[in-house]
Amino acid sequence: MNEEPEHPAVHREPQQARSAATLARVLRAAEEIASTSGLEEMTIAGVAKRAGVAVGTIYRRFKDKEQLITALTERMLERREEYVAEQLREAEPSLAGVVHAYAHALLQSFADSSRLFPELLRTRGTRSLDRGARTITELHRLLLEAAAPYTDQIRRSQPQQALDTAARALLGACFHNSVRPDAATSETDRRRYADELGDMAIAYLLTSDRRRDAGA
Repeated sequence: MNEEPEHPAVHREPQQARSAATLARVLRAAEEIASTSGLEEMTIAGVAKRAGVAVGTIYRRFKDKEQLITALTERMLERREEYVAEQLREAEPSLAGVVHAYAHALLQSFADSSRLFPELLRTRGTRSLDRGARTITELHRLLLEAAAPYTDQIRRSQPQQALDTAARALLGACFHNSVRPDAATSETDRRRYADELGDMAIAYLLTSDRRRDAGA
């Protein structure tokens, strides 16, 4: 018998390794189908067939398709947070190294299942929007934390505020790329765009604004 969690779960959490592996397979199958055919075309039966499990196996964990979509949203957002955190841990230890690693990680994470990600946040109601906002907040925090040791390299008069602005600009640019019809989708295009975004952010952070402030 499952204990009641502190916060209501959107689905039954797996209690054993085998069950966890099955859940991962189901969510991976759901993402593959939704990414290629769209959420409306995704069905429980189709996911079960792709995952190689019985339909009943899915219904034992998810009440309906909406709960499956909610779990899929959670999985995709968690994966983005983990990926960006990992890339920042491996970044070159400098302000430029952290900012460029962040730009590349963001662009890659938003490009992953790019058609599906915006659809999940746009069409699934307030809960998905709130969860998406938490991920944006976490991604923002990750850059501030990773760049903290190098803020003395920032030449703006208010380094923390400037870093905050750069983080917001990078997040906005990468999310915008994921929803625009002419998005940078090839690996070469993504790398070039990420390099340009990183260069732009670094140029801003390393440009002094003291003269402007003095004349204000």
